This record gives sequence, structure tokens and C-alpha cells, in this order.
Amino acid sequence: MIQVDESDPVGEVEPSFPYRNVSIQRGVDMKELYDLQSELGRGKFGTVYRCREKSSGLQLAAKFVATPKREDRRNVEREIEIMRLLQHPRLIQLYDAYDNGKAMCVVLELIEGGELFERVICDDFILTEKSCTVFMRQICEGIEFIHKQNILHLDMKPENILCLTRTGNRIKIIDFGLARKYDPQKKLQVLFGTPEFVAPEIVNFDQISFETDMWSVGVICYVLLSGLSPFMGATDIETMANVTIAKYDFDDEVFNEISEDAKDFIQKLLLKDKEARLNANQCLKHKWLSEKAVNTTLSKVKLKRYVIKKRWIKAVNTIIALRRMGAKLDFDSV
Repeated sequence: MIQVDESDPVGEVEPSFPYRNVSIQRGVDMKELYDLQSELGRGKFGTVYRCREKSSGLQLAAKFVATPKREDRRNVEREIEIMRLLQHPRLIQLYDAYDNGKAMCVVLELIEGGELFERVICDDFILTEKSCTVFMRQICEGIEFIHKQNILHLDMKPENILCLTRTGNRIKIIDFGLARKYDPQKKLQVLFGTPEFVAPEIVNFDQISFETDMWSVGVICYVLLSGLSPFMGATDIETMANVTIAKYDFDDEVFNEISEDAKDFIQKLLLKDKEARLNANQCLKHKWLSEKAVNTTLSKVKLKRYVIKKRWIKAVNTIIALRRMGAKLDFDSV
């Protein structure tokens, strides 16, 4: 059985990754420098392959994005520009970037541990409140660094938190496709994200801030501990209506075994008034994360149901994306 080692909060030695000052190389065929291997996944934003750098033998991930329009290219360029600033062990790292005119390729650190929620629902993983604090602490460390660079992630959700390996407890935050640079002196509004995890100010198209990401962290924590989604409705419209009023509770019996410190942590993030929410640094100093948490074993029944439902949604969305791309669909691979 896999359980977090309390003597070492992350239970493993983290391999170093070579940080590089990346600039987009234009007119260069990346296949001259890398061997493309198996496909890792595809969706509406492109296709990701495992690849090997010929000169070093380093295993990496290569994301190819078609850029038929100037806006498509600008979106990838913005993501690359943001990732260049985010050199931190809790964040996926940029390694190289190429533009051949028709498509762009972003070469990234290869993360092979799978999604965090998929990992913890495995039968051999013992989910405890202590292990939840280990994961949440790392998430807050990553978000704290992102915010120090004056960047907002704006798409924090379980799918964007990966485990570095299949046996350790290190996590990485991924996907900076919706991230934006943030100037506190200027008004910034967006209308995108995943309804289940977006903050009220996004739904209301109000000014966003660092605390907008912190709301999403609170939702992730709620789901991780309970397997329930605090604002999920029958439709996206209903979900966003629930988010707008910021009404949720701890009434389900699953919360009977969860500590008051954990509930307090969530309550100080899921506040409609964004100015009142904890920032990432304050989260790291919160009693639940900064002191020894209880090691109560948590039920994973509802979390398993939650993850299985997400798998079906992801599979359907993949089919839709492939059909839109005009790709031949192999149902055995979905």
C-alpha cells in the first residue's frame, strides 16, 4: 500500500530538470533534433507526443499546435512567453519551441505520473487527510511562485495537477494556455475557464486578481477531501449560478471525519469577496498546512465516482475534438 511518508513530506528525491532560456526557433525542423515517439494525447488544442532529444537522450513531451490564423500563433507565443518566467519545481517546465509557419511545437518536461486524482483513487494508495495536506501544500507553493511573477493561471482544476512519477508524491501544475500577465494597477476581465472551478468574478465578468486562482484551489481541496463538487449543477448554467451566490456546505456525512482545520482552510478560500480570500502565502501559513495534520484515512468511494464521471466527459470531448479536426477515430485508443 502507498502512503505518504510523514518524515519526508513528499517522500522522494526529485530529479533535477535542466532549466533553459527558451526562444522560439523559426524555420527549423524540430524532427532534425528530436525523435518523435508515441502519441500521448490529443484534443482541440493540438497533439502531444513523447519525444527524445537526439543530442542528450532526454525524454520529453512535444505539443504540436496548428496555427492557421495569426490569433492561434499569438496564443501559443503568449503561453511560451509566460512559461519562460515560470522556472520552479512545482510547475511543468518549458524546454524548446519551434515555429514552421503552419504549426508551432512546444517541447516540455515529460511528466509520467498521471493526474493527481487518478493516482489517489488507485486501490494501493491510502488517502488520508495528511496526504491531502502534502498535495495542497505543493499546489500552494506553485501558485505562490506563479503569482510572484505577476501571472494568473486561470485554469486551476484537478486535470491540470499531475504527479511527477507513478509512485512518489511530487506534483506539477501544468497547462498555461489560459494564463495571463497581471498588472494590479490595470483592470483585467476574462470570460473563460471550467465552470465547476471558476470564481464568481469570472462568471460575473468582474475584475480578476491573484485571489481568482485561490478560489479554484479551494474547490480542488473540497473535491480532494470529499469526492464532492461544491458548486456542481445539472448544467453549466446551473453550476455558474451556484458559483455566483457562493453557497456551499459541509452537510454530507463524508465531512464528519474531516477536521475543522481543513474546513476552515476551505472556508477562507471559497469567499465571494475575493479580497477576503487567503493568498497563496497565507495558505502555506494556515494551521492545516503548517502544522501536523491528522492522519485520518478518508473514504474514496465518492472521489472514485467523481473521477469516473470525468473520464466519460473527457472521452466524449476527445471524440468531438477529433471529429472537428477531421481525424480518423480509433475507438480502442479513447
